Amino acid sequence: MELTTYSDLDKKWMALAIDLAWQGCYTTSPNPNVGCVIVSSDGNLVGQGAHLKAGEAHAEVHALRDAGKQAKGATAFVTLEPCSHTGRTPPCANALVNAGVKRVVVANVDPNPLVAGRGIKKLNEHGIETVTGVLADKAALLNRGFFKRMKQGKPFVSLKLAASMDGRIALSNGQSKWITGPEARRDVQRFRAKSCAILTGSGTVRADDPSLLIRPEQAQIDDYPNLPIRQPARYVIDSTGSLPDTFQIFNDGHKTIVFTTKEVTTPGSIEYCRVKQVGNHVDLDAMLMELGKREVNQLWVESGATLAGQLLSQQLVDELIIYLAPKLLGDQGLPMLKLPQYSHLAECPELWLKDLTLVGQDVRLTYHLK
Repeated sequence: MELTTYSDLDKKWMALAIDLAWQGCYTTSPNPNVGCVIVSSDGNLVGQGAHLKAGEAHAEVHALRDAGKQAKGATAFVTLEPCSHTGRTPPCANALVNAGVKRVVVANVDPNPLVAGRGIKKLNEHGIETVTGVLADKAALLNRGFFKRMKQGKPFVSLKLAASMDGRIALSNGQSKWITGPEARRDVQRFRAKSCAILTGSGTVRADDPSLLIRPEQAQIDDYPNLPIRQPARYVIDSTGSLPDTFQIFNDGHKTIVFTTKEVTTPGSIEYCRVKQVGNHVDLDAMLMELGKREVNQLWVESGATLAGQLLSQQLVDELIIYLAPKLLGDQGLPMLKLPQYSHLAECPELWLKDLTLVGQDVRLTYHLK
């Protein structure tokens, strides 16, 4: 039987499962982040676990191993519906059934078409009571990218900008290092580390010759220090395919793929992915769909004003993160965004401020698009 009513104790244990799930935020992709706790019939915590890496044991399996025989007759609290299909690991719903769990409390139903309620159905068919929706909104934050990819076929897009207080990203001569302070730059490293892929444009590659790598000594991921740093795949938009392979992003031993609108036949070390074009440019929505096919859940964008403006004006950004530095670069400085000319205020993009955090001497503003 599936229920939607739950107690304060259910919320307490689910909150612990959510905390556990965050342990995988740097390593689980393309899989979702999942946490699980097992609570005995007399209310004691007897098992806990988190999914940490695709192809390895899921959260439920870790928690059941931790609980051992005490799982029989217990309640399992899981942040995401237990899987019911065999992928790289066996179904977790079967593991819960075989362990003799009496009740399963779930935060989010899995939107993956391979699951999508089938895990709950299997549990119910074996007489296990299920409860859904416990702390659902809080748990959904664990898997914004995975959920969007499952539902829409493309990743959750976070666009990062760093600017002076007057909205400039560089002086008129192009000098931009460094506008923000070291604390903000370390903060960016952590966001990169949580992402499946990083995207930039050919203009940024030509101007800055960035590496877009995660530097462990700067990331300081001390919340989960024992997990290895995973370098996200890097993507560059170069509509004409004219970037030479002399830039460091193509020569450091890590994967970089270039999106282009043309069939590039020039021999070289660059890997190209051709997508359809709109006008003379890469179709950005088609590009995002291609990234979805490549199992990218979270896309982190660090680009210049042109690509940033295109993504925003086409409403392809889910989250805008702006680091504002306590500097003034003047009206001759390069603008943060290049947007279309609007005739009416009603046409202008509107943002919801979701978070404001002081990072060193800089301010980090997090917006969602209305």
